[in-house]
Amino acid sequence: MQTTPQSPSILTQSIGDTFLTYLLYEGKGPTVVMLHATGFLPWLWHPIARSLSSSCRVIAPYFCDHRESDPDEGGLNWMTLAEDFSEFCGALKVRSPLLVGHSMGATVLTIAAARYGLKPAAMVLIEPIFLPRNFYNTTLPVKDHPLAAKSIQRRNQWRDASEARNYLQSRSLFKPWDEEMLSLYIQHGMKDRPGGGLELTCSPKREAALFMGGVQYDPWPLLPQVNCPVLVLEGEQSDNRHFIDLKNIASQFPDATHRLIRDAGHLIPMEKPEETTTVIREFFDLISGSIIS
Repeated sequence: MQTTPQSPSILTQSIGDTFLTYLLYEGKGPTVVMLHATGFLPWLWHPIARSLSSSCRVIAPYFCDHRESDPDEGGLNWMTLAEDFSEFCGALKVRSPLLVGHSMGATVLTIAAARYGLKPAAMVLIEPIFLPRNFYNTTLPVKDHPLAAKSIQRRNQWRDASEARNYLQSRSLFKPWDEEMLSLYIQHGMKDRPGGGLELTCSPKREAALFMGGVQYDPWPLLPQVNCPVLVLEGEQSDNRHFIDLKNIASQFPDATHRLIRDAGHLIPMEKPEETTTVIREFFDLISGSIIS
């Protein structure tokens, strides 16, 4: 497939006992690595990566199905994901990357930077998942996890793309989405279902397993060990604000800034891709000396 700044290459990279699929946007300048939220996919970085690729190289891996896991057996430990992410960057010979993570992705990047030798130049953490400390290292069942309990009940069957779009547009989670983002989700976040129709590429069971894996290790003690500049973005209308205190989380890093994104929920990049791009670019410009403008 011929590639342009608008059309990434779709590649795979071995990381030892498994491999990761990723999108590559070739560009001159620093390398930006972007890790998506739980249950989503790298294509939901596309409008942002497309813009950033005019002045940097962008890599976006897919973290959903590269390892088997069961939500009722503890899920997929985020320490494993963080180690996988560090191995992935090492395999691609990425040095001092600029990192962007959303939700699960933001937490995994933090663990990778503090525990697995990844040395980012800076990080943008969008709505990271740092639960209250009493959630960690417990035998929490799926039904009691505030995020896994919702995800495992997610609808997973539609007759066609039209029905899927109508359904998504009727749900409060998806109503604020940018139109291109919604189209990307339907195109890449769904696949043909055996017997006809569509289903989610990252199934509700896999998504729940990812959420469950997030409580197997308490990441809070790692925050002071992240030495690079950090920007923590919080959606003003995010439901996670009821149980995740991102201002407090930002204060745990040695060099971090907290910023509230007005009129946005947890899914900031999908709701406000242009504003997200601007915020990322401005922060990395400030840190890197205006090299990705």
